[in-house]
Amino acid sequence: MPNYWLLKSEPTCFAIDDLAAAPNQTTYWDGVRNYQARNLMRDMRTGDQALYYHSQVNPSVVGLVEIVREAYPDHTAWDPQSDHFDPRSTPEKPAWDMVDIRLMQKFAHPLPLPMLRTITALTGMELLRKGSRLSVQPVTADQFAIILELAANQSSSSISQELHATQ
Repeated sequence: MPNYWLLKSEPTCFAIDDLAAAPNQTTYWDGVRNYQARNLMRDMRTGDQALYYHSQVNPSVVGLVEIVREAYPDHTAWDPQSDHFDPRSTPEKPAWDMVDIRLMQKFAHPLPLPMLRTITALTGMELLRKGSRLSVQPVTADQFAIILELAANQSSSSISQELHATQ
């Protein structure tokens, strides 16, 4: 049975459109520098699916990706020119991992964080927990199904109406 995840990226760093433009709409998910998030990545298996989340500017779930390669050493940690360089990590003793992901679907309309907070069935979701900042998060099968249902059934006007109703 697959597991479900949520991967956060700042849209100014690597947006879903960047993933869509990547060769075969596939890339490595690098730069995780939190031990808890790294350990969660090590639990990912080929075929697992993840919600793609834009943080910071208009925080929203914007699409769906698939894990296509399980955790392996993050080589960007060894590159002094990389934004993700970590001198404590070496090829002989890697401290950080990454996985490869492939775009499955870009949602027609982003699912904004304020709207997700109004969905009672998502109350226990890690993303909605106050102070949650992990870039890799587990998602339950029920939460995952609800997000996919929202993405399939929402139009931009209904999302806008829901946001205004909650403000």
